[in-house]
Amino acid sequence: MNALIETYRLLLNRVSTDFVRYLHEKINWENRLIAILGARGTGKTTLILQHIKMSDEPNTSLYVTADDFYFTTHRLFELAKEFYQNGGKKLYIDEIHKYDGWSSEIKNIYDLLPDLQIIYTGSSILDLEQGGADLSRRKVEYHLKGLSFREYLCITLQKQFPSYTLEEVINGKVEFPYAEHRPLALFKQYLKVGYYPFFLESDDYLLRLKSVLKQVVEFDIPTFAKMNITSSAKLKKLLYVVAQSVPFKPNFSVLERELGISRNILPDYLMYLEKAQLITMIREKATGIKALQKIDKIYLNNPNLSYALADGEPNIGTIRENIFIQFLQDLYPILSSPTQADFEVNDYTFEIGGKKTSQQIKAIENSYLVKDDIEYATLREIPLWMFGFLY
Repeated sequence: MNALIETYRLLLNRVSTDFVRYLHEKINWENRLIAILGARGTGKTTLILQHIKMSDEPNTSLYVTADDFYFTTHRLFELAKEFYQNGGKKLYIDEIHKYDGWSSEIKNIYDLLPDLQIIYTGSSILDLEQGGADLSRRKVEYHLKGLSFREYLCITLQKQFPSYTLEEVINGKVEFPYAEHRPLALFKQYLKVGYYPFFLESDDYLLRLKSVLKQVVEFDIPTFAKMNITSSAKLKKLLYVVAQSVPFKPNFSVLERELGISRNILPDYLMYLEKAQLITMIREKATGIKALQKIDKIYLNNPNLSYALADGEPNIGTIRENIFIQFLQDLYPILSSPTQADFEVNDYTFEIGGKKTSQQIKAIENSYLVKDDIEYATLREIPLWMFGFLY
């Protein structure tokens, strides 16, 4: 265990706390079993190391990564017991999905070492794992999204910016240092290379993002979903088809014919891609069982993926809609609008556009035009970038 402790202390000393992700303040760190899930590259490792550095007693906490060589000859429960017997209080396990049989061992640690707190991070597709122990009644689960535009500005401009509610954004309450910076220029950079925190580490951001995508589609999803090589190849092709056609209107008959994927299995494939935070499915506004079935459009999870997967320059209209969805997904329910507008969120209706006028939505109550080419909010027109301050 000494080697694990040495690695942990080295990592702890190196981590910076200059900027901490939005999720840190939303987590109740007193819970006995905490799960922090998210897509590859969203900053889960940094988040938990920052928390230890800012809030814990390092000598009674331990951070380990589940794919450490230590676990080729030792079990997770064995480590937890030894750590607990030597006065350990908080065990942080990173990338838990890389440890075979992780859920059963977490359950045993929780049940048999009641004074030990467990915090683990894992892939956003962890619940696809088959045959594991049910932790739903024990754990408190949190999901980490990629960087918002607000967080991107905090990092690149080295300034602190507050987040705002949807109502405050709609009313143009977002404050910005216009005298020093122009939001539109910064927003264009963010759309291409600002969603994943590793933009700070490499000049080859899009190449690294492609590598991450390859790992998710060829390894992560097939591992959890028990796919064979043929199925994995079809999943990869499905993602490419969606990427070249976003916003993609699913036609299951055409997809079945072109990809050789059974119509009965296609919804599962799309669900895998959505769980992995590679795509977002927008449903039509409906009631009852129809609301669960009808997918209107499919987008990539965020515009950075469009720049990584597109054969040429992505369509700006699609990028506008995509970023609007990215900012609001997981925070508010988003539905396709049955009116002339694009989306309905709570009691509001939004039309996303560039050179459009509010005349198109004049007759729709609580409707707003969201534009990507304006810096200030005016009446029923809201700058698209302002929605990037929701978290």
